Amino acid sequence: MRDLIEHSIKVITREQAPSGAYPACSSFAVYGYAWLRDGAFVAESMRAHGIADGARAFHEWTARVLTDRAERIEAVVAALTAGDEIDQARFLPTRYTLDGADGSESWWDFQLDGYGTWLWALQRHLDGSTDHAFAGAVTLTVRYLCAAWRLPCYDWWEEHAEQVHVATLASVEAGLRAALRTGLLADGDAGTASSTADAIAAVIAADGSVDGRLRKWLGSDAVDGSLLAAVAPFRLADDATARRTVAAVERDLLDDGGVHRFRADVFYGGGRWPVLAGLLGQSYLRLGRPGDARRQLAWIAGTAADNGDLPEQVSDRLLHPQQRQEWLERWGPVATPLLWSHAAYLSLAAELGVTL
Repeated sequence: MRDLIEHSIKVITREQAPSGAYPACSSFAVYGYAWLRDGAFVAESMRAHGIADGARAFHEWTARVLTDRAERIEAVVAALTAGDEIDQARFLPTRYTLDGADGSESWWDFQLDGYGTWLWALQRHLDGSTDHAFAGAVTLTVRYLCAAWRLPCYDWWEEHAEQVHVATLASVEAGLRAALRTGLLADGDAGTASSTADAIAAVIAADGSVDGRLRKWLGSDAVDGSLLAAVAPFRLADDATARRTVAAVERDLLDDGGVHRFRADVFYGGGRWPVLAGLLGQSYLRLGRPGDARRQLAWIAGTAADNGDLPEQVSDRLLHPQQRQEWLERWGPVATPLLWSHAAYLSLAAELGVTL
């Protein structure tokens, strides 16, 4: 167990760019970019194991990325506030080059979850300190999210841009509440952040739930593994909703210890994801099930290659095996090592009290 912790820290440290950005997977052609969602979870996992310098470098890189786009953000906010329709190309991208530029390739780009997740991770990194070096980036991000949160956008998995996704709403709400805890917002922005977070919570309670558990998107009855983040680590769902959401994931997506993303997943045939096994383990801890959490940690470790590298997904129990070959032909073998998978292992291990 500690060998994989040590290896995961080494992989993440080795892969971090000089700029501070974390590539999703530098050995996988289309993943050599920095996603704010992935990077925020990676930075949080390093913080949990006392690697503060790497985490801070990522947060400083993200702050530079955002402040460099201040005029763009303010223009989008002004247009949305005025009720104007905006071409999606004007919104912030979901991934950046490691030096902080927009990617030149076409991608499923309009997502909001990463910006909320960054605020959440930054607040945990600051740990009660009020670091004004981040004030500008935090304010810009809060204004952007408060203006855009109602809009349909791509989900965690870069799918279904026409929907409003509950995991995205939870990521934004968690980020806004975290931003308030940083003490970096002026009174007006703080008031807007607070009222927006409350409005998001109301939408999730009224339209983002079905049968007492969270739903994949507004109006859908489907279950999605990303919903676990609202249970833990964001801890937004109340206890009853948390239990029912975890039960739905166990019923529909848990498969011999691993967790599928959603039942209709055809990406590489729809395998089981270490990231989601980690979120389920954290959710088990919140629900007072430490034995089950330890089993999730062991399952993630069991997906490691001989050298200790963790993949994006494992392909032994596929939901749609007939779809796997087309992805192999398009992009090659599954992305390995995926830094987010290593982060999921580190974060769950830290919550279980297992460190170096």
